[in-house]
Amino acid sequence: MFVFMTLTLFCKERLTTVERVNLNFYAGTWYEIALFPNRFEKGCSCTSAEYSLTGKGYVTVTNRCMRGGEQTSITGKAFVVKNSGNAKLKVQFFWPFRGDYWILGLANDYSWALVGSPNRKYLWILARERVLDEKIYDSIVQLAREKGFDTSKLVRTMQDCTH
Repeated sequence: MFVFMTLTLFCKERLTTVERVNLNFYAGTWYEIALFPNRFEKGCSCTSAEYSLTGKGYVTVTNRCMRGGEQTSITGKAFVVKNSGNAKLKVQFFWPFRGDYWILGLANDYSWALVGSPNRKYLWILARERVLDEKIYDSIVQLAREKGFDTSKLVRTMQDCTH
């Protein structure tokens, strides 16, 4: 009994996504508002991602950021996971590796999105504008917390690209 109770305490609830995503509305440019720091984006500011529908069974993803005074970019592919309502994708920047990209929260007007991975190691807050209202930001952080993410790890992305 003790072992079972201990395992139960350490197991996090299964992560849920939004029910359905209209990829036509999701396509376009998103600005990174905050993230869990990761090695792919070390030293980045003014980070954005552009999603384009290809009609070839995947979505093209181009990530851009300023690093060391220069703009860098990388383009990959995102594949929709079957029966996920387009809310779960597998993103591939380097063949054959694919990472989980789950849409965990999404504004009705597609003005912001909360994206993460099922192991809760990756998390991003994205918006259509470089700046997000603080009340909306706080509510998205609360949503991430409710989904079991350690939101103390969130770091704001500098989006002042005039430097």
